[in-house]
Amino acid sequence: MTKNTGNHSRNTQQNPSMLDNLRPLIIDVAVPIGAYYVLKDGLGTSTVAALAWSSVVPAVRTVWGLVRERRANALACLILVVNLVSLLVSTLAGDPRLMLAKDGAVSSTVGIGILLSVRLGRPMMTTAVMPFLVKGDAVKEAAWQRLTGGTSVRSADFRRRERLFSLVWGVALLAECVARVVGAYTVPVDTMVWLGTVVLIATMVVAFRISGVLAAGPMERLLEAEAAAGTATVEAEGNSPLAMSTHK
Repeated sequence: MTKNTGNHSRNTQQNPSMLDNLRPLIIDVAVPIGAYYVLKDGLGTSTVAALAWSSVVPAVRTVWGLVRERRANALACLILVVNLVSLLVSTLAGDPRLMLAKDGAVSSTVGIGILLSVRLGRPMMTTAVMPFLVKGDAVKEAAWQRLTGGTSVRSADFRRRERLFSLVWGVALLAECVARVVGAYTVPVDTMVWLGTVVLIATMVVAFRISGVLAAGPMERLLEAEAAAGTATVEAEGNSPLAMSTHK
């Protein structure tokens, strides 16, 4: 019983709850929207000031994540830098529509960065998909390393799907950029504050679906097959006459 309880505890730590997975989205989306309307309608601040202050929380969260993990994540750093630069420029300009359009600039920059990483053979979205497929399993992590560095047909297919995953997200973010910029200059500011989030969520849903069907799903099956093959090889080596005689 104690052993099972320990295993359950470790599995709980390795598999975060739905709330854990959604917490960053809640902080980056719900908090800024709520802060904007509180500052503008509740406290009477200007539209520009409300937009500027409501963008602080996601930036602080990103910085805190980098400090806490003590390592640089290329995607998080890129988002942070583009956010800070575009926020500074739009604040100095004093144009609320430019401040809304800067979210599109963030998406386009990240999207271009992802596409360039695919072109360079180091797909940036790998850091996002790997934890969901490996799930803290040492056997699957070893299988991942073999697939990304191997020369087999399975490894080649895995790397192709890995690049495709990032490709889908890069294109999706560029499309989201176009929608945000068009909306920033054609839709009322107060409407675009929440509509921009709707566009973002819709883009993420579509990207998750397409990348899951074309890339993440096949990658998971390839990973499971490689993990099973690796386990079978280890067991076969352990049962070989040489290994058994050595054990004796």
